[in-house]
Amino acid sequence: MTERLSCVFAPETDPYQNLALEEYLLRIVEPGECILYLWQNQKTVVIGRNQNAWKECRVAELEAAGGHLARRLSGGGAVFHDMGNLNFTFLANHEDYDVGKQTEVILEAVRAFGIPAEQTGRNDLTVDGRKFSGHATYKTDTGCYHHGTLLIHADGEEMEKYLSVSREKLRAKGVDSVRSRVCNLGEYNAEVTVSAMRRALLVALSQVYALPFTPLDDARFDAEELRLLTERYASPAWKYGRRFPFKYEIGQRFSWGEVQVLLHVEDGCIADLAVYSDGLDTEYPALLRSALLGREFSAEAVKAAVETIPTVSKSSAEMCMDIEALLVNAM
Repeated sequence: MTERLSCVFAPETDPYQNLALEEYLLRIVEPGECILYLWQNQKTVVIGRNQNAWKECRVAELEAAGGHLARRLSGGGAVFHDMGNLNFTFLANHEDYDVGKQTEVILEAVRAFGIPAEQTGRNDLTVDGRKFSGHATYKTDTGCYHHGTLLIHADGEEMEKYLSVSREKLRAKGVDSVRSRVCNLGEYNAEVTVSAMRRALLVALSQVYALPFTPLDDARFDAEELRLLTERYASPAWKYGRRFPFKYEIGQRFSWGEVQVLLHVEDGCIADLAVYSDGLDTEYPALLRSALLGREFSAEAVKAAVETIPTVSKSSAEMCMDIEALLVNAM
């Protein structure tokens, strides 16, 4: 049961420092504590844990304009951050983690401005059917976080310029462009600014949990650990992933998200492969790669390999069945 609330404001707008701080907070959150972390990034495309950077973002254009590509720990799709965005993260141990209550904090903060916000689907918050916030989650053996964006007055032209969203995803949403499926909260109430929303979130946090909040004690931060984490998030290996020659590309969009499998085949065996997905299951792509690597490139061998992968939830079981059928049918 949550007994105390802590709040943290990121002092910088560097995405690698901010993602490092997010992971660090997950390591140090204590039993009975819920931390609300609020942060902003300057001109950044943040991709999901298992996404193909080159497919989701116009990387060269972004970086030529002084922007950043960043990769987070959680699954889900790519998002654009600028100073018109306010990002939030709730962090807690498993026993104190409550996505429903955390989402209610966001909704109550937005509704405080007279905006009729609601939750739609698994991880979107909308007004009049237009999305102003997308969410994702991540968990370790001890803790969990739930994070997302709040579009306050984000630059829609820049968003569309740097995000490379597949036509299949747009069709699935019933829209024809990135900008048409999202909205800024500032469109509904001019009083909604980043600073005003920050204050509203803290008020809603205290109201929903019926507890006061306090800033996280500076003594709990380890500068060296944060520096090392920042270096990892900024490293090319983490941001871009690896490139390799491949002979086959298999991909499709399903109800849970998109998947793309790149295969390099030598002497009838799968010599190398990469699995990309915007699905919320962060572990499955790595498990699939491990199961297929070195296997015979045949429908029978691939089916047998995929069936060895354990599934821990209904969503991962659905993902597993869909990908198995996709791969087998492509052979």
